[in-house]
Amino acid sequence: MKLQDNLNLDNYWLPFTANKNFKANPKLLTSAEGMYYKTEDGREILDGIAGLWCTNAGHCHPKIVAAVQNQVAELDYATAFNVSHPKAFELAERVSELTPEGLDKIFYGNSGSEAVETALKVALAFHASRGEGQRTKFIGREKGYHGVNFGGVSVGGITPNRKSFGPLLPGVDHLPHTWNPEHMAFSKGQPDWGIHLADELEKILLLQDPSTVAAVIIEPVIGSGGVIVPPKGYLERIREICTKHNILLIFDEVITGFGRLGHPFAANRFSVKPDMICMAKGLTSAMIPMSAVAFDNSIYDQIMTAETPIELFHGYTYSGHPVACAAGLASLDVYEEDGLFENAQEMEPIFEEALHSLQGLNQVMDIRNIGLMGAVHFNSDGMPATEVAPKVFQHCYENDVLVRFSADYLVISPSLIVQADQIERIANALKKAINSVT
Repeated sequence: MKLQDNLNLDNYWLPFTANKNFKANPKLLTSAEGMYYKTEDGREILDGIAGLWCTNAGHCHPKIVAAVQNQVAELDYATAFNVSHPKAFELAERVSELTPEGLDKIFYGNSGSEAVETALKVALAFHASRGEGQRTKFIGREKGYHGVNFGGVSVGGITPNRKSFGPLLPGVDHLPHTWNPEHMAFSKGQPDWGIHLADELEKILLLQDPSTVAAVIIEPVIGSGGVIVPPKGYLERIREICTKHNILLIFDEVITGFGRLGHPFAANRFSVKPDMICMAKGLTSAMIPMSAVAFDNSIYDQIMTAETPIELFHGYTYSGHPVACAAGLASLDVYEEDGLFENAQEMEPIFEEALHSLQGLNQVMDIRNIGLMGAVHFNSDGMPATEVAPKVFQHCYENDVLVRFSADYLVISPSLIVQADQIERIANALKKAINSVT
């Protein structure tokens, strides 16, 4: 008898899921270790997406598990306002050692969505404290994903995430995305074409008046919107334009942070320094929910000039939660001791070759990759692409490999512990699924 036969599925409303379809054919995971999940019926599923881009150290790493178990038995919660605990400061110091030089001030939240909201609010507070309270506008990017709170959805650029929720925040504009299959299909890493798209920012600023813009927020590599890799020189040009107009640049590195690109942050890999970095997911290897924003020291120093006793009226009940901090410290230890950023670098060319081996299969119109993140994009030259992607996902799952689908593409993003044979197995499962479905 399956677990689901005795399980009431009615009450839980699943996020970002076709609930009616799920409850008609539930997929239930019951345990995990390393690169694998186990299902309710005892199958072992190779996790090709690191949970949701987040189990960077693999599932249930014993060192992180032990840190969480010990911490919850010692200090389960510490009041977050006016009181703190040592591990919050220890983790902030450790994170600041990984961020680009000068981004040393760390503010905690609980999710990527909260990190984005924190960054947007601090951007407004920073400009107001400098006597530029007219800087209230934000610029995001098409296909960008910045969480599901009102600020993040407003600056985000994924249409289904926006259309049911009214007008959202005023004063928000969007850069065009950089994906153009005519000029960059099947690029490996950063495309050669597309740097000129950064100059669209100047056009938007001409329309909006740059003196009214608080910040530009982008993912260095668009993640949930389809692994869209920045063209060579693009991020550098965005940085130049923001600096020219005294506009803050926010990198949303909730996905790319902590080794996804073989470096602590995408900012390190691309040698582009933003003013803020939003992070979550890999911060604790998803063991405990946690997020943070790293701020340039000058932003913190400016906010600290406030004459009010509390300089920033912002925070969360669970900011710097002791169990999350313990998980974060242990995760950073594992990344260093197990050489996981280095393994990501070593696996990147193997991952790239495996993904691009799918070129030429039916309805595959593009493949994109960088680090340990990639996407396979389908066209509708047969079955509609939005039907191909979920059917390929289902075929892979039935054959014990987990990938992720969204609209007309698949995303692959294994944990940093992945090995060559596991990458080959993921690619073979995709190949068989695509051939079967199309």
